[in-house]
Amino acid sequence: MTVVGPLGVSVRDQALEADVQAGLAAVEAGLIEATKSDVPFITETAQHLVRAGGKRFRPLLLLLAAQFGDPYAPGVVPSAVVVELTHLATLYHDDIMDEAQMRRGVPSANVRWNNSVAVLTGDFLFSRASTIVAGLGADAVRIQAEAFERLVTGQIQETAGPREGEDPVAHYLDVIAGKTGSLIAVAGRMGGLMSGASEPMVEVLAQFGERIGIAFQLADDVLDIASDGRESGKTPGTDLREGVPTLPVLRLREMAAKDGAPADVALCELLDGDLTDDARHAEALAGLRAHPALERARQDALSFAEEARRMLEPLPDVPAKDALADLCDAVADRTK
Repeated sequence: MTVVGPLGVSVRDQALEADVQAGLAAVEAGLIEATKSDVPFITETAQHLVRAGGKRFRPLLLLLAAQFGDPYAPGVVPSAVVVELTHLATLYHDDIMDEAQMRRGVPSANVRWNNSVAVLTGDFLFSRASTIVAGLGADAVRIQAEAFERLVTGQIQETAGPREGEDPVAHYLDVIAGKTGSLIAVAGRMGGLMSGASEPMVEVLAQFGERIGIAFQLADDVLDIASDGRESGKTPGTDLREGVPTLPVLRLREMAAKDGAPADVALCELLDGDLTDDARHAEALAGLRAHPALERARQDALSFAEEARRMLEPLPDVPAKDALADLCDAVADRTK
């Protein structure tokens, strides 16, 4: 058994491994080329996160999805570059809104330069993604545009918060389906579409992508609390410090509202306070790490990963199907 990529995805077929490794190398070269500018400073800022690395989860998924058609079709690698460029652009913008200090183990662009440079670099990456996708046909342009709308809608929903009477957990799952699931669904859809897979298979791959994308984000939520930062490349508790209500926090509030346990209420009150204070932040982080809400959030991530696995059942039994199933295990393993 061999592995592909930093997620540790098992690939049990040597030909598939060779295809995916070659595809990821081509995507990496495409990302470097797409982020070059005649203005050296723009090249530097645009390549800041590209060169920092990353899991390349979306290109990996797209390349595996392309195995259900012709994986060597000319649109496969460019579409993977489009999806990753779009993702990178959102990271620049997210770090501004979250006032993040670190991204992928390096200072975030807003910290290394400033907010203006970061937001404009994100816009530059969106424009480069749009240029590439324009060469892939009208369907690809429509898919990209619809995903971008869902991305922005999810961000606005997160900013606005749940409506009065709306379940905060249900609202949050809608938010991440838009912010995260939508683009990973595009990876599945574009991999199938660009490779010429059948329409039913393309739809299955897109639905799988959305489910695994939600699981991926929920795993990140758990990591933000549970990890030491080496896995996520971000400072632990970043979302907590910025008051972002991720799933462990929402599950805690749900438990506190239901049972009213004094310790749970006290932890909620701590979370409602000023967590820019290092001591209070450390206390809140320790409290959440020890709380059953973290395990509940971990189980939620596992549930979506299993749902994604079930989505694969209609696909033919080929090595790429096994590799996609292993993605579910890889996402789940990140929560441990």
